[in-house]
Amino acid sequence: MMSFLDSFLLGIVEGITEFLPISSTGHLILSSYFLGLPESSFVKSFEIAIQLGAILAVFSLYFQHLKKYPKLFITLSLAFIPTGIIGLLAYKTIKLYLFSPLTVSIALVVGGIVLLFIDRFTVEKEEKNLEIQNLPISKAVSIGFFQCISMIPGVSRSAATMIGGMSLGLSRVKAAEFSFLLALPTMCAATGYDLLKTGFSFTAHEWTLFAVGFVTAFVFALFSVKWLVKFLTSHGFAVFGWYRIILGTAVFLFLVL
Repeated sequence: MMSFLDSFLLGIVEGITEFLPISSTGHLILSSYFLGLPESSFVKSFEIAIQLGAILAVFSLYFQHLKKYPKLFITLSLAFIPTGIIGLLAYKTIKLYLFSPLTVSIALVVGGIVLLFIDRFTVEKEEKNLEIQNLPISKAVSIGFFQCISMIPGVSRSAATMIGGMSLGLSRVKAAEFSFLLALPTMCAATGYDLLKTGFSFTAHEWTLFAVGFVTAFVFALFSVKWLVKFLTSHGFAVFGWYRIILGTAVFLFLVL
């Protein structure tokens, strides 16, 4: 059974990793595995639902920007459509068969290699004057299709959307910021759909665990987002690529040996 300490630790993991290109879902699955938590429907729902805490952190940080550029709500809504449709169709299969440490380990390594490649060969293509509030709808929707790949645990929604943004001309920082904002409709929809599927049938103790994880994720996500934006002003994604490769390889060897 999950304890309050488990909930707190998972909240920390979620808050730190949600917006880094290293897969928060993957880290939550691995953390739950090494904490010895059962693969119950509650644990899987918990891993999805506490992401709302991290999403609330982004909303609070970018509220003024969204208020200044209301057109962004339309852009983000359209960018979310590919994920919404494919996610609705593939939800059951993904949650049933792909939420495993082995899937995560492989996805971490593959994603890390791709991240290293993109980080190195797309920098010269950056359109310096391209701002997220002026992002053409066609490019926003294209980033939405990139996001669909992240339905595989371990791929990382942040990594997929940042790679998509950079490949379409956004700078590292702008690609990261669009990724943050695209998380708003994406994770709200994913969490809402998951809770509807489970029928909100949780005990008072389980709702309290949700609350602990939610608040913890919110606090740590505030610091994580601010740090990442500052980091990307003078660094690339290489450190995250190597981290993914090392972690994924270590977990894979642990599982198969």
